[in-house]
Amino acid sequence: MGMPLELNTLIVTKGNEKRLEENLFVLQKEGYRLYPLEIPVDVRKTLDSNSSGTALIKKVEWEKNTTTITYQLISLNSTN
Repeated sequence: MGMPLELNTLIVTKGNEKRLEENLFVLQKEGYRLYPLEIPVDVRKTLDSNSSGTALIKKVEWEKNTTTITYQLISLNSTN
């Protein structure tokens, strides 16, 4: 029996991210997801929205059909 796995190349937060420190965030997603570590990826609020910024994923954890990622925001796209 296989394990369902999704490969993600951007972070979609849907507003569920939690700030740990100034530029460090944690996000939980349902299911098992694989993300590239230490490579700049886009951060978006929704899949169809514009990029909010760029982040480096520092840690990916899988447990009980949940993926938890810890990422560092390295640039922020401002609307001002």
